[in-house]
This record gives sequence, C-alpha cells and structure tokens, in this order.
Amino acid sequence: MAIQNLDEASPDVVVIGGGPAGSTVSALLAEKGYDVVLLEKAQHPRFHIGESLLPMNMPLFDRLGVRKEVENIGITKHGGEFVSPWHDHTSLFLFGEAMDKSFPYAVHVRRSEFDELLFRNAGKRGARTFEGHKVTHVDMNAGKGTPDNRALIKVKADDGAETEWRPRFVIDASGRDTVLSNQLDAKKRNPKHASAAIFGHFANARRTPGKYEGNVTLFWFDHGWFWFIPLRDGTTSVGAVASPAYFKRRTGTLTDFLMETIALAPKLAERLKDATLLEGATTTGNYAYDSKFCRGDRFAMIGDAYAFVDPMFSSGVYLAMNSAFASATAVDHWLKGEAKEAEQAFRQFERTMRHGPKMFSWFIYRITSPAIRNIFMNPRNMWRMQEALISILAGDLFRKTPIWPRLMGFKLIYYISCITIMKQSFATWAWRRKNLKASLAVSGLEAPRDAVYEKG
Repeated sequence: MAIQNLDEASPDVVVIGGGPAGSTVSALLAEKGYDVVLLEKAQHPRFHIGESLLPMNMPLFDRLGVRKEVENIGITKHGGEFVSPWHDHTSLFLFGEAMDKSFPYAVHVRRSEFDELLFRNAGKRGARTFEGHKVTHVDMNAGKGTPDNRALIKVKADDGAETEWRPRFVIDASGRDTVLSNQLDAKKRNPKHASAAIFGHFANARRTPGKYEGNVTLFWFDHGWFWFIPLRDGTTSVGAVASPAYFKRRTGTLTDFLMETIALAPKLAERLKDATLLEGATTTGNYAYDSKFCRGDRFAMIGDAYAFVDPMFSSGVYLAMNSAFASATAVDHWLKGEAKEAEQAFRQFERTMRHGPKMFSWFIYRITSPAIRNIFMNPRNMWRMQEALISILAGDLFRKTPIWPRLMGFKLIYYISCITIMKQSFATWAWRRKNLKASLAVSGLEAPRDAVYEKG
C-alpha cells in the first residue's frame, strides 16, 4: 500500500469517474474552494461513444467557462432529420423553432477530445486529478464511530500502486461501471427496454450540404434505427441500435455485420456508397437501467452511474452534466453543514435525476411504433405541439418553458393515432414485446459496463 500524507489523503470530496458528469461536478466544487479528488480509471484521451450534444448543453458550458473551447472542437448542429423507408420525404426539426428560440444550435464532438477538455478544466479549477486510477472498493462505513465518519476508497493505479482516500463525501460518476450502485445492490434492469449498438466512423460519407451539414440524421429500419453524426474532422459516426436478439443473428465479423445492417436502410446506404469505414466496427450493449436511489448518507450518484437510457435523442451528456450541477448545489450545502438547505437541494436533485430519463424514455419506448413515426414524419404545429416537441429534443426539460400542456396534447394524438391503425399498432407492440423478452434472456441479469466494447 502506497504511503500517503494523512491530510492529503483526506479530501472533502472524492469523485469516481472523469467523464462529463465527474469532471463537471469536480470543477464546480473545486471552484468553491473544496479539496476535490477526481479519479479516472483510463488515460485521457480515451474512446467513448456519444458524440452528439443538445442545445441545453450550451448554457452549461457557459457556466463552466468552456463554451468557446467546446465549439472549437465541434461542428454546429442546428437540428435533426428523420428518414423513414416507409415515407418518400424526410422530416427536419430545427432547434431554432423550439418554444424558446434562445438556443438554436448544439455541437457534435469527438468524445475523446471533449471528455479530456472537461477533465483538464476540472484540474484548472483546482481539483486534484488522477488518471489511470481505478476504484476497487468503497466502504461508506469505514469511519463509523469517529467524529467525521469518513468513507474509505481503495484505488489501484495502472502501475500497480495502491492508495486509500478518506473523503467527507463521495460522488459516483463512474458511468456504466455503476460502482456504488453495484456495491450497494441498488442497480435495476429496465424491464421495458433493452438495446445494443454497432457503430463505426466513415470517411467521405455524403452529408447534407450547406448550413445543415452538421445536423444529426436518424434512419429507421425494420429492426431499429441508425444515427448519422457528422464530425468536425470530416468523418461521420454511423451506428445501428436494435434489440440484442437481432445481434444474435451475426455469423461473420462485426464489420461485415455492420455493413449488412446498413444495407437494410437503403437511404443510408446511398449516403455511404462512396464512404470508407475506418478502423472496423465496434459493438456495445446499451441496456437501460436505473438505481433504487441516487443519494444516501454522504454519497450521491450522477449521470450514467445512476441511470442509463437509449441514446436515441443524444441525451446522455446533457443529463450527466445537468445532474452534476444539481448535485454540486446539494453537496455544497452539506459540506457547509447547512442541513436544512442540503436536504432541500438533495430532494430537488432526486427529482432532477428521475425526471430527465423518464421524459426521454416515453419517446424511446415508442419510437419504432408506426403511430409515432407518422407523427414525426408529418409534424404539425397545432397548439404549438411541434415547438414543444422540439423543446424536448433540445433538452429543455428543467426550466419553466410551457411545454407540458402541449406534451399532453401530443400524447393524446399519439394514442388516437394508435387506435386508427390498430392492426399495425398491435403488430408492432407484439413484435417489440417478443424482442424485449428475447433480449432480456440474451443479455442476462446484469447490464454490460460502459468500458466493455467488442471490436472487429
């Protein structure tokens, strides 16, 4: 065990995980003067999927002071395009047409660059940052009976050195490693949704010309949907999301399977006919889950360490960073000994953690249904419902923008539409139920961890 100075090994906060959530909360708390230790198991830059951000990320970058840096490594995304093999036209949604017109764009980024930028920013703000340091065990009761009741965190570095930290508070931002949720037996598989993804980066993919070159495109196909995300360096991220049962059909290499799957979406295949796949294909499980709780005595879980939903609407980074801001407020009060204010802030944090995934999940569960596909492909702004839908796609979930009455109207139209095409709706429901049952049987009880990718 490496010898540590007792004072240096007893910070105010230890943050587990140096992704967007962990780096954000570390920067916010360190800037307030707290001694924050940020532990990242990998070395930056490291690969990560999830390149597309939301307009509501932009004010968070402003508050962190990194907006210009993020825009410098990204390509502007003005909106999203939906492409259906069952429709001759495409459907374009522009963020500038949301109910609040103040957030007309977002960006796509290489996550290796973006995550490192946020991690370095945490260091600049005063956090003590460590890469190649994996948390092996957290004992929240190690200090029981002592005046400050500190937790014990055991860490192993890439060089084999082992260290211990005794923080006042622990924030789990470990992503799909879900360190605390696993250790506390709090992780719950989502019985309503299961998916997996196969993806790669292409050179020379045909993009939308002009101003909307950076728009994200969603292509439906018989087994799920594809993302098409242009990046600043000229490459394009392309991936298919489908049930794990579909992936069981693979007989050849991952690269062959990706290309075979792309062929099932002719309009996407056309945009990739002159493109070259770089470095082969990669696959990962995107199994939805959450935890029984997101906070407890002297700890909190943020981002994917608490819950993960399908990446359909590019919500992951936004929900992670937003949860970091909400947790930082509560932890700040707690560290100051302001018990009443801390409890109020933690309750708001809990509401925030539940609300975001719940809102996106309603759409994700239904995105393959013919009823919602028809609504997306033939949008109408009756009662400003289209503006409200775009607001949700932009991530405007936590402010006072009056989207909720319109969302109720949208849901009503959806359910009426399901009734008018009852036969198709029932067939899709039965197909999805069958796939979900098969997928849960294929995937087993525990969701794959974020670091586990298969390449080939």
